[in-house]
Amino acid sequence: MAPETRRKRPEWMLPVAVFIAVLLAQWPLVFNPGYFSHDELQWAVFASHDPGWFFRDYMWWGLQSFQYRPLTFTLWLWLSQHLFAHPYAFHGVMVALGGINAGLLALLLNRFGVAVITSFVAALVFALGAYAAYTHGWVATLADLIWVGCALSIALIVQRDRRPHATAIATIALTMLALLAKEAAIVIPALLALAWLFFDRPRHWGRAVLASSLPVAIYLALRIGVLLFSPREAENYQWSLMFIPQRWLEYQLFPANPTKMVVATTLSRGLAEGRVLAAMALWLALAWALWRVGPRWLLGFVLAGAAALGPVLILVESANQYGYGFAAVTTAVCAAAWPRMGRFGRTVLVLLAVLCLWHGMNIVRHLRKAGEVQAVFSPALADVVAGSDGAIRLRSVDPGQRWLFDRLTHDIPSYRGVPIGDRVQLMQAGEPADYAIESDGRLTPLR
Repeated sequence: MAPETRRKRPEWMLPVAVFIAVLLAQWPLVFNPGYFSHDELQWAVFASHDPGWFFRDYMWWGLQSFQYRPLTFTLWLWLSQHLFAHPYAFHGVMVALGGINAGLLALLLNRFGVAVITSFVAALVFALGAYAAYTHGWVATLADLIWVGCALSIALIVQRDRRPHATAIATIALTMLALLAKEAAIVIPALLALAWLFFDRPRHWGRAVLASSLPVAIYLALRIGVLLFSPREAENYQWSLMFIPQRWLEYQLFPANPTKMVVATTLSRGLAEGRVLAAMALWLALAWALWRVGPRWLLGFVLAGAAALGPVLILVESANQYGYGFAAVTTAVCAAAWPRMGRFGRTVLVLLAVLCLWHGMNIVRHLRKAGEVQAVFSPALADVVAGSDGAIRLRSVDPGQRWLFDRLTHDIPSYRGVPIGDRVQLMQAGEPADYAIESDGRLTPLR
């Protein structure tokens, strides 16, 4: 009589466990009482008015707009209408979407033969790391959650490929949704093409490349001129091919720099900074470990990471949320390589995972602190402006917090019905002001 085999766990248990773990681990983001930047405050104003004009004239029919993200903007507007006054719920939606994406990644890895525990840990390193923590904690990054979620869903569907025609239709549809969420989704065919090469060119991955390329080709035909040559409202969208080497290096080194809060500052003190040198040494150690597993593993790590970043490498400034897809694919490669590694490689991966988790925790604290300050500052500002006929001059007690109050006063039409606009001036240290902004966001009269 054959020995009894262990009962196989239901497949859904792994992504559910990852989802719950992400929610529990990122509870400080869920229970953040405020918001991070002007984007959320501006969209709350849009949501408080009739959104009909916005829907008709900009979101869905504005193909010539630089940021054509109708799916994202429609969802953001709807969420702002219903949840802005309830930040716990709003942040809960964001973290839940991040947890779903992490669950999809874990399921994908497990279906490719990665052990359950390795898939679980890898998904958490991705979801709790620096890039994902920032993306989950800032409402303005909804687009990145959507397009990466669509890309992971495509990979899961293609991996099974039970019905080729249905797989092709689903790939086209999900690529279209991703493109309507964010232009970064143009990288999906490149990621699928790398999977096709990495897995020795199976036919179903090749079909997926062709299927996803169709909507991307149409999108680029309609939008490439706008994306490259339309006027930019913000300087950080200026571009040049000359930026590629520095941008690529910043995204590689940022995760292992737990004291850096934004990727754009990774090389602010040059390559000779001790933390940068340490991160470079760890990256090279990881590269060597992957090379020892097999050259194609290192090549896959480098090419998949670059493909996931894609067009953001040409921009004048890096941004944390741009690294969200990069974190997903590079974590997947490392997780798949784990069982093939020796002691050296596994030690390097464990050390990098610890640094990534530490970095993510620091970013969570950073976002939580900003939200706590905003929850005090914005209502106080509205009260002060409502009781004044002229412009209000503010000065931050802590110069290190000026960046936050710059964001919270930038182009805010109103707050809770009180017109703000250009009625607020943020003064430099030492300049005369009407109110001091305390470190917790309170306003103290100075005269």
